[in-house]
Amino acid sequence: MQESIAGLSGLFISAFISSTVAPGGSEVVLALLVNQRHYPIGQLLIVATLGNTLGAMTTWGLGALAATKVSVAGLLPANQQKALVIIRKAGVWILLFSWLPVLGDALCFAGGWLRLSFWPACLMIMLGKLGRYAAIAWVFN
Repeated sequence: MQESIAGLSGLFISAFISSTVAPGGSEVVLALLVNQRHYPIGQLLIVATLGNTLGAMTTWGLGALAATKVSVAGLLPANQQKALVIIRKAGVWILLFSWLPVLGDALCFAGGWLRLSFWPACLMIMLGKLGRYAAIAWVFN
């Protein structure tokens, strides 16, 4: 029982950390746990997706907090604001790509900074993360 909790807790923590600005290897942890076949794949997908989504929403929250201190115009010169225009135009849909390495963290931060709606942002982030983890589980099953 303790081994079971340790494996799932480790996956959750790895997924959470991987979705913040800190580097992590949740994909490797998930692949290992899937390959070991000690846990139902659905359970692993829920734990990894939940951890990764909560980490991403933490980054989103940091972006929202930063927006209260620094305006978009005040942080970036006009020639570097093109990416923010694209994110603003795409809206919460861009957060489906929050699973991408490095860029995904920036998208989550920008989503908070641009004050994209919390619950739709959370849903899009979760769907993107779930899709990535489902693909990894499928490959390593």
